[in-house]
Amino acid sequence: MPQNNPADLGFYMPAEWEDHSCTWMAWPCRDGLWPDYQATAQAYADVANTIAAFEPVHMLVPPSKESAARTLLSDAVKLFPTAIDDSWARDSGPNFLLNSAGELAGSDWVFNAWGGKYQPYDQDALMASRILEYAGARRFESSLVAEGGGITVDGEGTVITTDSCFPNANRNPGWNKQDIEAELYRTLGTEKVIWLPGDADETETDGHVDGAAAFIRPGVVLVEVNPDPYDPHYSVCQDNLRAMQGQTDAKGRKIRIELINEASYKPGEWNGGCASYVNSYICNGAVIVPGYDFERDEEAVSTYQRLFPDREVVQVQINPIAIGGGGVHCITQQQPAASA
Repeated sequence: MPQNNPADLGFYMPAEWEDHSCTWMAWPCRDGLWPDYQATAQAYADVANTIAAFEPVHMLVPPSKESAARTLLSDAVKLFPTAIDDSWARDSGPNFLLNSAGELAGSDWVFNAWGGKYQPYDQDALMASRILEYAGARRFESSLVAEGGGITVDGEGTVITTDSCFPNANRNPGWNKQDIEAELYRTLGTEKVIWLPGDADETETDGHVDGAAAFIRPGVVLVEVNPDPYDPHYSVCQDNLRAMQGQTDAKGRKIRIELINEASYKPGEWNGGCASYVNSYICNGAVIVPGYDFERDEEAVSTYQRLFPDREVVQVQINPIAIGGGGVHCITQQQPAASA
């Protein structure tokens, strides 16, 4: 049996709603990205401190920013002084895996800063391997250029991703969709890939799925829609919804779709970055929902309360983060609870 093949060794990526041992994050540090760095740092701290009320949080932080980060973070957040280029732990961190014995591992895809959009990124290209070393987890290397925000899994064999992202020539030239599927099967322990169109006009991530849809429990996917037919993003959401309709998962179940409205993408209302409420984070006992100081914030909370009656729903205002292109999900990465 190949010893470098996680799927053959029984490893798989658990669903986000399974128990976590901790959440990994990375402190904001890229110069010039944030119009108001202090507001962004405070928002990162607000997210970390909120999660830390439910499970441990491990924060990578450049040594030069360690003291400043410590002043904003609660004592429940453990700092790991580490060289990093940026702060999107979902994308440059590992995809943690478990096997039936409860052993912890992780798949380490190639990270190229979303198709070479930012420089430098050499330290973030090492983030996954460093986190796996900190966690004491086995590392499985991959040649696929990809990011964790580009997938959502049900922990039962199904993964959803987008046409606009991993097959993009800025990531995997020469790979066809069948090649990508095979590597997702190998590195995530999955058996079926569902492809959504994504968003070819989205210039930060090239249309990550975590801004469009997410598994919220087995056989159920939360899909983001825009209720305003005059909103520039309306048709993007409708295309993704149509692609999701009628799909079945790896176990042959017809997938049930739940809907959530996104914030506005209209000029003058849009924050210029992430406006997705799907871009939330499920942690132990809670769902952390992004707020954008927008009129649909309260509606998003109500939707999550209906969908997760057994979890506390906490909204954190993150507009200073969102203008950089991502939301709550983008800055977090779950480490599943291992039993060995």
